[in-house]
Amino acid sequence: MSEEPDILFQDAVEALRAGDRARAKDLLTRLLKTDQNNATYWVWMSAAVETNKERVYCLQMALRIEPEHVAAKRGLLLLGAAPPQENVQPFPVNHPRAWEEQLKLSHEKPKDKQPLLARPLIRLAGLSGLGIAICALVFFLFILPNREQFTRPPTNTPGPSPTFTLTPTFINATSPSTPVFVGPTPLWARLPVTYTPTPFFIPSVNDPQLNEILRSVRSAYAAGKWEEMRLYIQQGIAIRPDLPDFWYLIGESYRFEEKPDEARDAYTRSLEIDPAFGPAYMGLARLELDRDENADILGELDLAIENSPNLAEAYLLRAEYKLNHEDAQSALEDIQTADAITPDSALVYLNYARAYLALDQTEQAVAAARRANDLDITMLPVYLVLGEAYAINDQPGEAAKALQTYVTYAPDDPAAYFQLGKLHYLAGEYEQALDELKRSIDYKNEPEARLFYGLTLVELERGKDAVFELDHALDFYPESYIAHLGMVRALYLDGKFGSAALEADTTLLFAETDEQKAQVYYWRARSYDQQPARLADAKRDWASLLSLPENSMPAAWRREAQQRLAALTTPSATPAAAKTGPPTKTPTRTPVPSPTK
Repeated sequence: MSEEPDILFQDAVEALRAGDRARAKDLLTRLLKTDQNNATYWVWMSAAVETNKERVYCLQMALRIEPEHVAAKRGLLLLGAAPPQENVQPFPVNHPRAWEEQLKLSHEKPKDKQPLLARPLIRLAGLSGLGIAICALVFFLFILPNREQFTRPPTNTPGPSPTFTLTPTFINATSPSTPVFVGPTPLWARLPVTYTPTPFFIPSVNDPQLNEILRSVRSAYAAGKWEEMRLYIQQGIAIRPDLPDFWYLIGESYRFEEKPDEARDAYTRSLEIDPAFGPAYMGLARLELDRDENADILGELDLAIENSPNLAEAYLLRAEYKLNHEDAQSALEDIQTADAITPDSALVYLNYARAYLALDQTEQAVAAARRANDLDITMLPVYLVLGEAYAINDQPGEAAKALQTYVTYAPDDPAAYFQLGKLHYLAGEYEQALDELKRSIDYKNEPEARLFYGLTLVELERGKDAVFELDHALDFYPESYIAHLGMVRALYLDGKFGSAALEADTTLLFAETDEQKAQVYYWRARSYDQQPARLADAKRDWASLLSLPENSMPAAWRREAQQRLAALTTPSATPAAAKTGPPTKTPTRTPVPSPTK
């Protein structure tokens, strides 16, 4: 084991010895996420979990890894989950004391006889004593600690549904289970101290038996074991069939398994028990979004909030819906309400950041996204929003860091690769931008990604490929200045100078600033320069370029325009066309506007 796992393991052992089983379980869970084939971790985990069923599972996992692990065999024997075996030595029960040996009389000291265990009666008595010792060991190690740690929850009085605690997963996530990372170091491992995410919510009841069941439900939920979770919930339903919470949780388990019909039936069953149970309406709304991302779910969310006014997740889901439908101001009000219910929630600050971005309040967006990241380092969507906020706030370095972290752990998100590729394009890192934009297109063929992919190909002077990509982009952005200018340059690189000049005529219609006009005149003049019959047009465009303010173009462009204009005005029979060569590139790149503008 490396140094860090050794330290975590020692901390876990010390926590167990101190009686802090919750901390020990958390530490051992972290260790198992990095090394699931460590039998020692599994054996110690069996002492940290809360139920005998979980202990048996941990010990069986240890035996599966090391079939001859003595401690695992002994543990299963103690729990009655394995038959007695002669080759498994029992835990030592009697420890000889030196002072007892010294006080014995001569006739009490053992004589040289056959071994005691060879006598049937002695063996029977020994086995009986061992059985008593095992029962005592189970009682003091497992049963008594559970009783000592039990605290009575508040009484479940009739009234509105309980306030649920937000889960650490993003709204509409498909599963809250934590994957075992084989490649990059898990995000939680970056923390200097043990990280405990916001726990999964459970109903408040005053029944000790139900509380034990609900703890098992929470453990199964955290592990993504949906069938096992439903088995525990069925036990709870047998005790309290009047609680709508159980059927809601069953619906959630089916939703995470992507079984919408079963989930809908469970949510409906919950509402049959209590028509005013808000979370069930929220569950139905999420199912509608899973079916159709543009579905109108405001009705269900309004009912959820009306019946459960303290259901913060419903406010956030409604805020997200409003943000997706360009109603950021109203969304901000819902987020503020959720913030009042659950202060210092990473999910709340994530939605704050999204709302501020929609309202063009970039500094507030950065602050909110950073706060969300501080509260929950494992919430991946925060890195995506943080990258976007940094980029808009003209902090490309920080934006790239955040987005790189995001794609490391979410390698199949086309939006993130697009943002990252766009950043590298703006930074002039074209090879890297090309790779990231290509990955974005491979996952989802979005026209804006195709546009910037084409622009990147232009910078790499791959004209033919750029023409193909930009032609596709112009179908979606027919009034985009940057798309048309990119096409002018791509056609020029492909040697289609007449087509480039014609495309420049169209591009000039969308040029709004002197800088944009300078770019059009420059590329159209170069295109005309390659056509002997259009040199008069080239002369006109070089002159138009020089008529613009000096700060609207690079100094090199002005020098080139002056040289070409002088050559074209020198008396001669027919001015020679300019030789094709690489254009003088702009030394600095200005931020590219949105293609829809």
